[in-house]
Amino acid sequence: MEKWLLALVCLATLFFACITPPFQAPDENQHYMKALMLSEGHILTERRGAKIGAELPAAAIDLHDVHFPTGASPKPRRFDRTMLTRAWTAGQAELGQRRFADFPNVASYAPSLYAPAALGLAIGDNMGLPRLGAFYGGRIANALFGLAMLGLALRLIPFGRPALLAIALLPTFSYQGGSLSPDAVINGLGFLGLALALRAGFTGWTERRGLALIVTAPLLALAKGVYLPLMAAGLRWPEDRRDLRPLLLLSAMVLGAIAFILWMKLSGGSQALYHIVSRKTGEMVTTAPLADQLAVITHSPLAYLHVLATSVTERAPVYALQTVGRFGWNAILLPLLAYPLAVLMLIGALFSGSEMRFSLGQRLWWLTIAIGTALLIETAMYLTGTALGADYIQGTQGRYFLPILPLVLLALMPADPIYGARAVFAAGASLLLLIAAATAFDSFWVHGFVTADGMPPHRSLERALILPSPRW
Repeated sequence: MEKWLLALVCLATLFFACITPPFQAPDENQHYMKALMLSEGHILTERRGAKIGAELPAAAIDLHDVHFPTGASPKPRRFDRTMLTRAWTAGQAELGQRRFADFPNVASYAPSLYAPAALGLAIGDNMGLPRLGAFYGGRIANALFGLAMLGLALRLIPFGRPALLAIALLPTFSYQGGSLSPDAVINGLGFLGLALALRAGFTGWTERRGLALIVTAPLLALAKGVYLPLMAAGLRWPEDRRDLRPLLLLSAMVLGAIAFILWMKLSGGSQALYHIVSRKTGEMVTTAPLADQLAVITHSPLAYLHVLATSVTERAPVYALQTVGRFGWNAILLPLLAYPLAVLMLIGALFSGSEMRFSLGQRLWWLTIAIGTALLIETAMYLTGTALGADYIQGTQGRYFLPILPLVLLALMPADPIYGARAVFAAGASLLLLIAAATAFDSFWVHGFVTADGMPPHRSLERALILPSPRW
């Protein structure tokens, strides 16, 4: 069953990579520019006045700006094959022309996040493919790397494989993995880091596992520093004082933290400020300088804790929808019945059993790590993605919690499987991804959709329950 479910994740990811129109994953236009910069051999971005980015081929910039723009519009948008044909044949007149591309949101991201996509783009260019063809090549390479990391994590984790599989079977995992977003790398490394830490902590330490941790911890920290604490899941109180496993695992995590700091130093540690639409007022505001926002927190920690609590409470339903599946730039909802189906699938995975017994203290430790990591994510978004001194947190999305959720399931999972749970798990996952695939294809290529966040209006509850949101 587990092999079939892994194959299902692979099929869904490659399906989304092929049928999702260009730049219809969040910030995919900026991720494309960053990966393209790396494919040309450049690592660091540059500033030009208020802009931060790199000089890139004009045809590549036009792929987004001219052929597949992503600006919000109240009018429904539907893609068709002629748009792909025009983009495929365009750009010949601009051979050799270059322009400066501005991608401030991702300027400080480490190049390791974009290596698979950059490799795919470079292969496409060397094959003589047009920009659109190389774009899809980058997507496929990115997807294959993320899936390889998932497969390796499933092989290495010593118990509770259904916990990893269940989160990978959520449509958001496959949708993001099938894009040029670094989420494919981030989620893959998050799962792999967790699996390695648990294997080292619960089955013993070998030189090979130690080397794997030393390599994986820095890569995970460079992917997103807030996920590094997940590797603490492998920490256990040693029964023998000569047991050096906790110390070695902590050393790998420290090495990861050092790698993150060194990259920030190498890249200049610059934070690119950008404009956002306030989710509270609807007005255009600017993100705050990190140092100034940090001063707000340290000046009144209790006030920030109130901001943290209220923001999480307000946004929890949004996080839940986005974690399961909301396509485009958070514009397209699945049929509402798909969301309780996802809960049923997760319950089936939970009661599939971990095949290993754990103490209450161990389970509480895992939950503490998961909650702490989630709060780190929120705090990072307050520091770097929210207006100065705001009484809310801006920019957090449900997909940011995907690497954390397997640890939550492990903390709650019984040792022995409940009869019928695995059948519910497999059937629920298969049906959920089938609904997600139909939703994406219909919304992008058949019916069309409106790029707007929030809960769309609906004519009837029946339509909202059984149809994707563009058809409400």
